[in-house]
Amino acid sequence: MYGERKSFVPVKIGDELNVKIEAVGEKGDGVAKINGFVLFVPNGKQGDTVKVKITKVLSKMGFAEIVGKADAGSVQERSKRVNPQDLPDQQPIEYAEDSEDFGED
Repeated sequence: MYGERKSFVPVKIGDELNVKIEAVGEKGDGVAKINGFVLFVPNGKQGDTVKVKITKVLSKMGFAEIVGKADAGSVQERSKRVNPQDLPDQQPIEYAEDSEDFGED
């Protein structure tokens, strides 16, 4: 359909990744990005480089918890765009049910 864009989710629940917290969101969570995909990381502080475990994946964002310090020199590439067609065949992506009302208190 015209104007419709398929979203590509570069992570799945249970993945452990090294990320750099790039910012802090309105609600105080750290914000990291993997290939442009936003991850919210509770207790993440801007500038920290940490190892996280993916806990929830939605179509446009994900959530992760800090599980330790990042391995030296192994932060995930943030600027490189990945074409899904260049990746090996993968299992279907697990999505958590999107039941939260973001922006509404």
